[in-house]
Amino acid sequence: MPTTQRFEGPSDLHLHSAHSDGTQPPAEVMASAHRHGVRTAALTDHDTTAGWAEAAEAATSLDMTFLPGMELSARHEWRSVHVLAYLPDPDDPELRAMTERIRSSRLDRARLMADRIARDYDLVWDDILEQTTDGATVGRPHIADALVARGLVRDRAEAFAGILSPGGDYYVALYAPDPVTAVALVTGAGGVPVIAHPAGRAGLLPAKLLQRMLDAGLAGFELGHRENREPGLQTLRDLCRERDLIVTGSSDYHGLGKPNQPGEHTTSDDMVARIIERATGSAPVYP
Repeated sequence: MPTTQRFEGPSDLHLHSAHSDGTQPPAEVMASAHRHGVRTAALTDHDTTAGWAEAAEAATSLDMTFLPGMELSARHEWRSVHVLAYLPDPDDPELRAMTERIRSSRLDRARLMADRIARDYDLVWDDILEQTTDGATVGRPHIADALVARGLVRDRAEAFAGILSPGGDYYVALYAPDPVTAVALVTGAGGVPVIAHPAGRAGLLPAKLLQRMLDAGLAGFELGHRENREPGLQTLRDLCRERDLIVTGSSDYHGLGKPNQPGEHTTSDDMVARIIERATGSAPVYP
């Protein structure tokens, strides 16, 4: 989709609101980003576009450019893979069906985990619901917040390292498509798929899988992120240079849910322009 209006950086393309696992409404997310100097922002809630309208209105009122986005869940074997989808068509039937299936799985999973935890801890389902907002998909972060509120753990980090750990007795796996399917769904909806924090503690995805994802339309990698680690990061830098891929940097801001702050990593203007020009599903919202 051609760039018809001018946008300006700094650009943070990975922000979460209370519609997924952030702690602020979309308007407050945009206000927080603005206070930290961000001038182009994307809301990328997990598997939902529900916050787009509120975020767009807030961003433009602050003279910011808004990029509609989403973080689509995927899974390779035991590992979660997060596909950032920029400017997809929110009404694409295949993408919508997949996000509805994932959100339904999140709710079922949260209920099962809550039942398991309740056998050993003083926690009930209503405690978890109190940590969510209307329309939000209940997930592990909300269970973590409930555990904090009940005084069972100090913070989300302790909850995820212990009671909610994937290796623990209470964990239930989330349904999610394989990464190639996820990339193809984003591309099919006219969006631009970028892998979030691709060189984290789990290491790189297998080279053959990355190639299949590139063949399906993967546009690039989020190399600027506090969770990325060497030597995987250098491997991806080399790949992006060789294949002329899009490189982004973002905060992965969650409000009080994580220490990450807006603008701690940003995306260059030319890379934002490439995302906008490549997308056909939806358009940026300019001030």
